[in-house]
Amino acid sequence: MTVAVPAAGAFNAIPGRGVRATVEGRQLAAGGPNLLASLDAIPSLELQSFTDESAARGQSVIYLVEGSRPLAAFAVADAVRPESAEAVRRLHEAGIEVVMMTGDIRAVADAVARDLGIDSVLAQVLPQDKAANIERLQQQGKRVAMVGDGVNDAPALVTADVGVAIGAGTEVAVEAGDIVLVRSDPRDVPRIIKLSRASYRKMVQNLWWAAGYNIVAIPLAAGVLVPWGVLLSPATGAALMSVSTIIVAINAQLLRRTHL
Repeated sequence: MTVAVPAAGAFNAIPGRGVRATVEGRQLAAGGPNLLASLDAIPSLELQSFTDESAARGQSVIYLVEGSRPLAAFAVADAVRPESAEAVRRLHEAGIEVVMMTGDIRAVADAVARDLGIDSVLAQVLPQDKAANIERLQQQGKRVAMVGDGVNDAPALVTADVGVAIGAGTEVAVEAGDIVLVRSDPRDVPRIIKLSRASYRKMVQNLWWAAGYNIVAIPLAAGVLVPWGVLLSPATGAALMSVSTIIVAINAQLLRRTHL
């Protein structure tokens, strides 16, 4: 069966809401619940029932609207990547709260959150409101890491304490992120957290070693123990300083053994 698709003109995108175009002289728009709210469009009981059933299955609904009258609804769903649940589990094991911020309706977002074990959900968030939501979390005393890949995520990535951009995402998001993941694998997020914590531990260990070593070695080299017959020659002092540097370098190399 062949279906003739008429050409669309005067096409334009409505950020965070949907798209609008003229088709055969009719002004049509397509988008989610935010589009309906902006047009004061109220779906019929049949379309609302369809929406509720789709939301219960974790599916988003896209509406076709003419003027302020919804004509049809289409259920769509993104397949949840199997590694996402593992990524959330690893973040929980690391003591990190996971928040999902999405433009989808609450019912769909809650269904996905239940499947993945996500702690809390910010639903029906418009692109311009993402950064404000990050700021609200920060005002609660939380340090926020934002993971995103789209143009609309860029302000939130900049606002967050740490912005993690997906390398396969848009260039704007990559430029805005503090960290760029080469792969599109959500499990890399807990990996970089584990690596950063291990790196910090090594820095503290080396700092304490270097400081403690110098606190003891410098007075010895200055001749503090000369009255007791202990005197370090310049050559011995230089050798001991080299040993300290070698120990710090070896300890840093042990970071390679961190299992990610």
